[in-house]
Amino acid sequence: MGIGASIGTDQEVLRRAARPITGAVGEYDSLLELVGDRRLVLIGEASHGTHEFYRERARITRRLIDELGFTVVAVEGDWPDAYRVNRYVMGMSDDPDAETALRGFLRFPTWMWRNRDVLGFVQWLRARNDAQGNPGTKARFCGLDLYSLRTSIEAVIDYLDKVDPSEAERARHRYSCFDHVGAEGQAYGYAIAYQRATPCENEVVAQLVELQRRSEIYLRRDGWVADDEQFYAEQNARLVRDAEEYYHQMYRAEVSSWNLRDEHMAGTLDALIEHLDRQSGRTKVVVWEHNSHVGDARATAMGARGEFNVGQLARQRHGDEVALIGLTCFDGQVTAASDWGEPAERKRVRPARPDSYEGLLHEVGIPQFWIDTSDSDVGSVLSRPRLERAIGVIYRPETELQSHYFEARLGDQFDAVIHIDRARALEPLERTPLWDLGEPAETYPTGF
Repeated sequence: MGIGASIGTDQEVLRRAARPITGAVGEYDSLLELVGDRRLVLIGEASHGTHEFYRERARITRRLIDELGFTVVAVEGDWPDAYRVNRYVMGMSDDPDAETALRGFLRFPTWMWRNRDVLGFVQWLRARNDAQGNPGTKARFCGLDLYSLRTSIEAVIDYLDKVDPSEAERARHRYSCFDHVGAEGQAYGYAIAYQRATPCENEVVAQLVELQRRSEIYLRRDGWVADDEQFYAEQNARLVRDAEEYYHQMYRAEVSSWNLRDEHMAGTLDALIEHLDRQSGRTKVVVWEHNSHVGDARATAMGARGEFNVGQLARQRHGDEVALIGLTCFDGQVTAASDWGEPAERKRVRPARPDSYEGLLHEVGIPQFWIDTSDSDVGSVLSRPRLERAIGVIYRPETELQSHYFEARLGDQFDAVIHIDRARALEPLERTPLWDLGEPAETYPTGF
């Protein structure tokens, strides 16, 4: 069979299996049937700056909460920043509105969580929770990431100031090990690697152990709120321990630091499930992260390099209770920076390479659709190695093949895939002049 015939056959298989996405009520009914009674649904994104990814992820999540009893949304955001949002959606904070509650997300890239789509979802979540009489049926908003070294240290001390002032002073002394770098993670990693600074490993471990040892004393107050506050503090202490190790490794071993981060996120997810299971029974969680964290790393070039991720660990630890959903895009626009720490821009995304999964899905000819990869015919097409595109918070179209493509087997990576052929850029709450201007069409590179 010739190459052209093979491609045509693949397109026909995918076209027959594709379920169009038009915004109609009920179009995700089959996806919810696929989820069934699973307790973990991990929903990815091929970029951190695509409006349609956030929109469809929120649409699916609302139905998972309303119809299938999911009570946690766990995101690729820092634990203390997300916990401020959690307090707001649970009706426990002084923040007057959702936009104020999202102001904790100060670290680059702020647009990843401070954007119009997340704002709308948080507003919906608060209104939905306000209508629930039982706290156990309210849906929470939690962070899984570990970049918040300084704010997590502050959160541990703030908690101890309330429940055990003398222990708070000892915590200040332990964490003063980071004072020479202002408790900034990258500065700490640099100081360890190049300035022969003394590691803080012993101090952060001692603080976590001490907080865990005293937990029974702190929990003698009544109610689930006290339990939540203690758990929140303990997770911050665990984050400080893991962040210390992560930043310690940052300038030494790329694979090691990646694995430390994803192990932390998977561990936080498991700790969250265990905590809430004790409170209210079988907990169901939706996870929002990048495809590179959600898709099973064993089906990608990452796994060949010795890297694992949250999706792989979730499958290994929870088996058939996990559903992994990926999102892809052919072209359009994206909100991203040109380098780390630089302002958000509205950039044009090149048409995907013909030898990529995005190029293959584009040839299906449907503007937006989702597909079940467990279908045997679909699996035979999507489990052949092809290139897959990943755009994080930085997009460099001039080096796109080297910077943004990797080899994968999409059908093994995800249980379902949502494809958006032409996407719009995510709208930040703080729009920059570069974002408003956008990338002029005449400078858009068309070559591959």
